[in-house]
Amino acid sequence: MTQDTMAEVCLNTTVLTGDIAFFTRVLGMRMMSIFPADDPAVAVFAGHGCRLRLARGQGPAGRLRIMTDDAEFGQGATELTAPGGTQVSILPRMLPVEQPQTIHAFVVRRLADQAPWVIGRAGMHYRDLIPDRLGGSIIASHIRIPDGGPVPDTVHFHRVGFQLIFCYRGWVDVIYEDQGGPIRLHAGDCVIQPPEIRHRVLEASDGIEVIEIGVPAEHVTEIDHDMTLPTPHLKPDRVWQGQRFVFNQSRNAVWQDADLPGFVARDTTIAANTGDVAGVLVLRRSVGDPTWTQHDADIHFTFVMEGEMQLEAQDHAPVKLSAGDAFVIPPRLRTRYADPSEDLTLLQVTLPGRFVTHPG
Repeated sequence: MTQDTMAEVCLNTTVLTGDIAFFTRVLGMRMMSIFPADDPAVAVFAGHGCRLRLARGQGPAGRLRIMTDDAEFGQGATELTAPGGTQVSILPRMLPVEQPQTIHAFVVRRLADQAPWVIGRAGMHYRDLIPDRLGGSIIASHIRIPDGGPVPDTVHFHRVGFQLIFCYRGWVDVIYEDQGGPIRLHAGDCVIQPPEIRHRVLEASDGIEVIEIGVPAEHVTEIDHDMTLPTPHLKPDRVWQGQRFVFNQSRNAVWQDADLPGFVARDTTIAANTGDVAGVLVLRRSVGDPTWTQHDADIHFTFVMEGEMQLEAQDHAPVKLSAGDAFVIPPRLRTRYADPSEDLTLLQVTLPGRFVTHPG
């Protein structure tokens, strides 16, 4: 096999989060990757001359997993069995990020329904805003860090197609590869983390809350133990897999009439900087009455940041929404944002970034 081959011993665990501290602090191994971030189920460690893949749940123990680019094994996964019965999986070393086909659904997630907060990566608390994740095509998380101060994070990156961080409450300091020193996101600010850009969360205020969008829903977080941030060179125009880093601040907002009647929109420039992979708008109440509309976007997600409204959808009972609630509108479903309060403010994320809103 080639020199790029990596082998991992696969073991099972019933308490992955508890085992992370054991393997890193007690055994002195380094964590190399973890996923998913909101509720970790798999973590990979390296040390003492071996790599260990720890998976939560039941399954065959003592399995060997080999990642290689060796043409002998082709481009897909190969399953082998040793004479003594040991199972061996051989996979391509660099698995591509594949976007699942969207399973469209009308989804409403209310904060008042008290969905559980789950402790995820780096001790952050996650609340799932799209429980079925539209067939694995997207994950939307409401993330909070209850106590402010330094965040126990490391330099890492995500094998992802698109990722948004929108600061909802408080502030957070983050540092990014090739983007200079630490960046402070205040409430209303946002960044996109292009695929595989190295970064690290440094510090947060008390009560910090962010909305994080990831596409696809399941993607791997990998630790980079070799890179130190900040990097020595400033490259603000660098492109990662067709996407540029975006830091959009609310204080510089320019508001224009939205395609949605009765609202104005702040364009975060994310559509332009991702080649229309995704679009992110902040909407707020304006003049005029909201009307019935429908859209042709593949994914159309909205989070209520402030105020109240009644979401009306064809063939569905009206739902009263307030701050902290979220919803997904599938393509061609007629909806209306009825009875909006004067302070209604919405975060809208769509894939693709450019789509058409039809009246009626």
